[in-house]
Amino acid sequence: MSHNKTTLQPDAVAAPRLNVCSLAVAVRLVAAGALFAVPASYAQQAAQGGTLELDATAITETITPADDAVTEGTQSYTTRSARTATPLNMSLRETPQSVSVVTRQRMEDQDLRTINDVVNNTVGVSMNRYETDRGQINARGFKLNSLMIDGVPTIWEQPWSSGEIFGSLAMYDRVEVVRGANGLMTGAGDPSASLNMVRKRASSRELTGSVEASAGSWDTYSTMGDISMPLNQAGTVRARLVGEVEDGNSWIDMKGNNRQTFYGTMDVDLTPDTTLWFGLSQQDNEAKSPAWGLLPVWYSDGGRTNWSRSKSISADWSKWDTSTDTYFANLEHTFANDWRAKVGYSYSERNSDSYLMYPNGFPNRATGALEGSFAGYNGGAYKVKTTQYDYFAQVDGPFQAFGRSHDLAFGYSYSKQKFDADTRGYIGLGAGFDFNSNFGHSIPEPDWGGLTDSDASKTTQEGLYAATRLNVADDLKVILGARNSNYKKDRMGSKLEAKNEVTPYAGVVYDLTDNLSAYVSYTEIFLPQSERDLSRKQLEPIVGESYETGLKAEFLDGRLNTSAAIFRIKQDNLAQSTGVYIPNVAPQEFGYEGTDVTSEGFELEVSGELAEGWNASAGYTQFKVRDADGHAANTIYPTKLLRTFTTYRLPGALDKLTIGGGVNWQDSIYTYAINPQGGSEKVSQDAYALVNLMARYDITDNLSAQLNADNLTDEKYFDMSDSFGGLTYGAPRSLTASAKYRF
Repeated sequence: MSHNKTTLQPDAVAAPRLNVCSLAVAVRLVAAGALFAVPASYAQQAAQGGTLELDATAITETITPADDAVTEGTQSYTTRSARTATPLNMSLRETPQSVSVVTRQRMEDQDLRTINDVVNNTVGVSMNRYETDRGQINARGFKLNSLMIDGVPTIWEQPWSSGEIFGSLAMYDRVEVVRGANGLMTGAGDPSASLNMVRKRASSRELTGSVEASAGSWDTYSTMGDISMPLNQAGTVRARLVGEVEDGNSWIDMKGNNRQTFYGTMDVDLTPDTTLWFGLSQQDNEAKSPAWGLLPVWYSDGGRTNWSRSKSISADWSKWDTSTDTYFANLEHTFANDWRAKVGYSYSERNSDSYLMYPNGFPNRATGALEGSFAGYNGGAYKVKTTQYDYFAQVDGPFQAFGRSHDLAFGYSYSKQKFDADTRGYIGLGAGFDFNSNFGHSIPEPDWGGLTDSDASKTTQEGLYAATRLNVADDLKVILGARNSNYKKDRMGSKLEAKNEVTPYAGVVYDLTDNLSAYVSYTEIFLPQSERDLSRKQLEPIVGESYETGLKAEFLDGRLNTSAAIFRIKQDNLAQSTGVYIPNVAPQEFGYEGTDVTSEGFELEVSGELAEGWNASAGYTQFKVRDADGHAANTIYPTKLLRTFTTYRLPGALDKLTIGGGVNWQDSIYTYAINPQGGSEKVSQDAYALVNLMARYDITDNLSAQLNADNLTDEKYFDMSDSFGGLTYGAPRSLTASAKYRF
């Protein structure tokens, strides 16, 4: 891990800015709605007498196919369709890949507030937090670097990232996770999974909303408001505003966070068949005394440490402030033949300002002095700005051939990211502090210098894609697709480029019964790499291949989904050092050669309504990851995962009470790191389980109170870095009480 880099994050706006800008944004949205409301002649006609009913019916008939995927208000743990795996509108049963959906109801029941929360409660994926404010999502033994918003891929710079894992979910209806290679929709990435965050829409034609307040462990307080409203009598112009503020401390000494989120969006029905959807979001995260690095595993004498979970490696002057402003607009039109066209644009600007401290070395057990090579404390301060542009266009619909109806979709996406990082210096702070004490309160803040260039890059990715679902027979469906991608990254004089990379998609679904289907699929993804071979030639991109077969079933009219899958994932041409320097290259550089890494395993999942008032989400994943020599690879990621949660609304006189709970279990993980004596030593975390409970009571039809308890047994566990011997402890037992009023 490099310690001279900071990161960027989608998380928010400073406190005064939120108060002022959010009000201004709300005014602008309402004003824009008024402008759209006046010229909408058809809407005016619809508002007159009985014509209103006719127009409302017409609009209902032209709702976009994706609307049946909305989870808000369904009280469900599943959804009827998803578009993360393909651009086609298909149910989970019809999709020949493993797909999980974290619905709005699950977020509320489990009090899932961030991406980190969702990942740690989703089948087949996990989070490795290597610092307090950074982490790596992974699935099926590989890193996850495919982030999508509303089905559109976006570039995610993981090495410099900060705060994405703590980004608020207040503005999202659901999070869809498709596992395996997903190059058809995302272009470049690893064959792990894709995370698709789907925004809330302004769909209500009447005034609705909610207000929620909560208080929890470590003096954490949060308030959230969500209001939807029509802006004209016909309801053809609709707006939605979402705001959330959270402030609190942590189980770690000095650590605290202040997060603020604002989201505003509008839907404008220009005609019964055409909708303009646009909006913006502002997110801010002020991280106080974040960790930059990890707690050491060893004392200087080689003995293992056992720190309190409250142990901090930060300073009281350290901070990491990040903000993200996003603007987007989409236009959707449904034709008379049920074909649909949509185009969209999104602009995001992420800013980060950090003042950090990094301790290096092994503490003396008696004196607390840091020992070893380069031992001491160092400060680093960085200012990072990232701008991102995303464009997309897609057309999809049915067509007739050979006496049957089929589906076709094709589209184009383009992403451009400009990244710039400046530094105020990397400054040595000395080594004469007692690491075993609360040293962070006694280390003075250095005198920072002016900003100078540290890092810069420009990354572009574009792709043309097409997919079709052929109804070969009543019980047999074949899904075929492909994407042609171009990728280019310029960074500080170096270039990384991949042209005309084709990623195919193929799947077959056969209906065994009215409720049960068997499927098989093959998908690909690619990832450019900068390493060179001994002849100084850049290695070809890594190719990820996913093979999957399984069974899927749906019951209770789609309210319950089950699946069983067997998968094999292979990463070809992954760079591996030869240990030999490239001839005639200065400075000296090791040559690399391509190797393979393979993941094989199975997965089981149940999600939805087991009976009236009884929701459940449960899944188990198990796999093995091996390198070309048959040795275990990527051992820092858990290879066995259990994710369960269920809620039950009591019957009869107790029907105002809902109780729930679940267990998240993972197998042991390990890595090897250099100990104080210079040898390689295994660092491992044993298997552990986290028990979570909830209870909600409906005080009135509109008002409810809820209590959540996480890590009820107070399990002590940690995540680690595979770069060096360090660890970050997970959260101890915590309680959160909340009250929510709906209107």
